[in-house]
Amino acid sequence: MAIMNGTRPMLRYVFMVFILLVAYHYIPSSLQDQYNAYTNSDEELRTELDSDPSNTTQGLANATFVMLVRNSDLDGTISSVRALEDRFNSKFGYPYVFLNNEPFTDEFKRRVSVLIRSEVEFGLIQQEHWSQPDWIDEEKAEKARKKMVALNIKYGGSVAYRNMCRFNSGFFYRHDLLQKYKWYWRVEPNVKFYCDINQDPFRYMEENNKIYGFTITVYEISATVRSLWPTVTDFIEMHPEYIADDNAMEFISDNNGKSYNRCHFWSNFEIADMDFWRGEAYTAFFEHLDSKGGFYYERWGDAPVHSIAASLFLKRDQLHFFEEIGYQHDDWGHCPLSDGIWEKGRCSCSQKGSFDYDPSSCMPHWEKLMSI
Repeated sequence: MAIMNGTRPMLRYVFMVFILLVAYHYIPSSLQDQYNAYTNSDEELRTELDSDPSNTTQGLANATFVMLVRNSDLDGTISSVRALEDRFNSKFGYPYVFLNNEPFTDEFKRRVSVLIRSEVEFGLIQQEHWSQPDWIDEEKAEKARKKMVALNIKYGGSVAYRNMCRFNSGFFYRHDLLQKYKWYWRVEPNVKFYCDINQDPFRYMEENNKIYGFTITVYEISATVRSLWPTVTDFIEMHPEYIADDNAMEFISDNNGKSYNRCHFWSNFEIADMDFWRGEAYTAFFEHLDSKGGFYYERWGDAPVHSIAASLFLKRDQLHFFEEIGYQHDDWGHCPLSDGIWEKGRCSCSQKGSFDYDPSSCMPHWEKLMSI
């Protein structure tokens, strides 16, 4: 009995050791298999991401976003940046340049910078680039403003708005912070981007010999540009050498240049080559326009100025409509009408609400031009 009583604890001990040995070899092996499967899957995913050009900052164009904003535009700026990062730039990492005619506050810089992983710079606009020139006849300019106010023209009485139009027409690309860049994408506060942008628009422009890109076309208000076209035709007569072969005159004129049909690319969104604005033709063009005082005696906007220049000095195939970029500014927006593009971009906009074929849109003029 003593022997039997001593044997049972020993058997229990041997059995427990056996179970532990089995568990030691079996369980870690099972867990290791799961871990290896997870690791291999993770490595495959990383390899897939690394091979996707939209998920790397390698091969970026020499480009930046440009935002002309005030400190009071902080909430609208945050909204635009957040949308742009979510739909595009988190995959690419292009830098931002913010410009203001007054110093940015620390609060503005802090709250905007935290949203962006790429380089961010804040610049102050030179006073001479953001002020009514001394040679402008203020009495004449004031009369023009009062007349536009009486006609209920948007920004008709604003000198600041005219300063902005003149700056965007002839000075933004001269700012020190932009000298190192070739391409820019203009962004406004409170805009929306409705679709995923999976391909790099800058690289597309660069690789396809495009110079100016847009999403929305619209008619300008007649009362703001009454003398603009005569001023343009004077320039054409003085400098026929700057007019490109196969240009886009048909987009801006319905009678071969005798008059301006008021069509323009809505410049609150534009992706373009700043070397075009810095070039000889546009420099001479802007200086000619500026010397006539129309930015202040009327209310010439940068949109018609840019559009007329691009239509005359570039070949039509150097202009590009970004159909795939769903975009909204104020009451007007572009939504891709192609179901394939809309679905691929996971667009949140209503195709029925797109401005493309609104009576105020110049898209039919663009399509006619491109069908020639």
